[in-house]
Amino acid sequence: MTAAIYLSRYHRRVAVVDDGNSRALWIPISHNHAGFPDGIGGTDLLGRMRVQAKRYGARLLNGRVDAIEAGQDCFLARGEGLALEARTLLLATGTKNRRPNINLATHRAALDRGLLRYCPVCDGFEATGQAIGVIGGDVRGVMEAMFLRTYSDDITLLAAGRVEIDEDDRTLLGTAGIRIEERSFEGLDFGENRVTARLQDGTRLSFDTVYPALGSDSNDALAQALGLQMGDGCCIAVDQKQRTSHESIYAAGDIVYALDQISVAMGHAAIAATTLHNDLRARDGQTRAS
Repeated sequence: MTAAIYLSRYHRRVAVVDDGNSRALWIPISHNHAGFPDGIGGTDLLGRMRVQAKRYGARLLNGRVDAIEAGQDCFLARGEGLALEARTLLLATGTKNRRPNINLATHRAALDRGLLRYCPVCDGFEATGQAIGVIGGDVRGVMEAMFLRTYSDDITLLAAGRVEIDEDDRTLLGTAGIRIEERSFEGLDFGENRVTARLQDGTRLSFDTVYPALGSDSNDALAQALGLQMGDGCCIAVDQKQRTSHESIYAAGDIVYALDQISVAMGHAAIAATTLHNDLRARDGQTRAS
């Protein structure tokens, strides 16, 4: 949406294809997005940005791009009932959090009530002083539990499968007063104000909130199909101007290796959109020769 706003204001013809699965839609309310001291929900924020992009002429299409063909001077993007031709592409396909085995309605309700959280950078402050469970018996869980120690001294690391924590990390957690639950985690039950973690031996542990630290999966199918250079295993490699390894493709947001935050993605998009505009100006002979 940010890129669409910028590009439309540069008088570029812009089409945004969105399949409605943005991670931002999971956000019940964000208190760390600048300019909204009382917080703003993900649905509200995206809705406002859609209105703004449309105001300047961007086409917003509900759908999914399943394949992109690179031609001589353009790309053809195809999906069900969808065919778009464009001179340039901006990939902002993001990532998906790995979730515990919870049905969608229960998952949504737990997020809305703050019983389930995914982003301690975003909402760790709201968990200040609470009893926190962190799901993840490996280095990801260790890192998340240690980060959350900023906010609470009541943290338990719950094993998702095998516990794979080395002695150095065990010492680190012990020094921080973070408990390691060696018994295997089985599932979550959500009450009115508390969440209960069920262990396989029947033990139940109660928390104010739980953070799954199970990792995420990049939505990189299009990038891989286009043969783009990848960085850090699963993120699209870009230069300082958000250019990918293909001269006419740019990338922004969580699909690029950076801090997964709305403000960072918006910064990426502003840079990418401006670079894209200037690159097209250069291609069309509208800038001075260097």
